[in-house]
Amino acid sequence: MSKRIVVGYDGSESGANALEFAAGLAKASGAGLVIAHVLEWSPYTFLTPTEIEERHKRRTEELQRAETAVLAPVVAKLAESGLEVTTELRYGHIAETLIKIAEDEGVEHLVIGRTGHSSLSTRIFGSVAGSLAQAAPVPVTIVP
Repeated sequence: MSKRIVVGYDGSESGANALEFAAGLAKASGAGLVIAHVLEWSPYTFLTPTEIEERHKRRTEELQRAETAVLAPVVAKLAESGLEVTTELRYGHIAETLIKIAEDEGVEHLVIGRTGHSSLSTRIFGSVAGSLAQAAPVPVTIVP
């Protein structure tokens, strides 16, 4: 199995910094790059059957929009880099889903951007970066 690095990418400036760092790291180490985008979604909602059907339709549309607007442009940009690039697009809790992707893909390293936000909810519930630093099964690099 070849070495791979997963990078959490959300289209933000911080995400772009993390992607640039991860691409450089992958190139330097001869690793493949997995670009992961996670759409936050909580399964803990009580919905009627009609609401579930509508939500499924909206989720499908959101996934297609994210693939087109977020992932496709960066994959095209990296096309001539010589890197082996794949993508993962999933719904879920961001930190938990990135950990699951790292486990499923058998990666050696996880890279994410730090948003720099310091809101009350982040201090109470924790940040994605903090959660990954504590729970990820592989080394985590947090890029400012």
